[in-house]
Amino acid sequence: MQNQLTALLLAHTASDATEAMHLTTALDFVRTTARCTSRATLAGHVTASAWILHPDGQSALLTHHKKLNRWLQLGGHADDADTSIQAAAAREAREESGIADLRLLSDALFDVDVHPIPARGSEPAHYHYDVRFLFQAQHVNFNVSEESHALAWVPLATLAAEDGNASVARMAKKSLGMAEFAGMGDIK
Repeated sequence: MQNQLTALLLAHTASDATEAMHLTTALDFVRTTARCTSRATLAGHVTASAWILHPDGQSALLTHHKKLNRWLQLGGHADDADTSIQAAAAREAREESGIADLRLLSDALFDVDVHPIPARGSEPAHYHYDVRFLFQAQHVNFNVSEESHALAWVPLATLAAEDGNASVARMAKKSLGMAEFAGMGDIK
């Protein structure tokens, strides 16, 4: 997956200076770390997330993550069985939401974020080099997995104004920009 990740990162254009910094950091990590998606790489590893849009394109599905106790996009670690990093994001999203028919809107990266993960149990503090892909749900029903306290469809305008989570706000702003560019409320 290292070559695929390198190509995806090289092709991605950051939306702001913060994402540009994350992009450079992630690219350096992927280029210099042979097992960049392995959880055994204790300094950090690449994770895959799904930014899931509501069928009407006006909300995103967030999880209230149990371990981190924060509202975030769905996603997690790549498995050896994943055929691509996009497949890892889709699998994680299906597992965490119960939504089987998610539609990947683009194979290209939607967003990149590098963030620290605190130590927990025997796992040391480390970094997640998170690559995010854009999906759209075909229906609004979901199931809450054991990894979450709750799931919720949250309006993009609300998320874009969020001060407490800059990466979620950045993805919401990108999504709103896509809807405005398309000249319609539905991103489909």
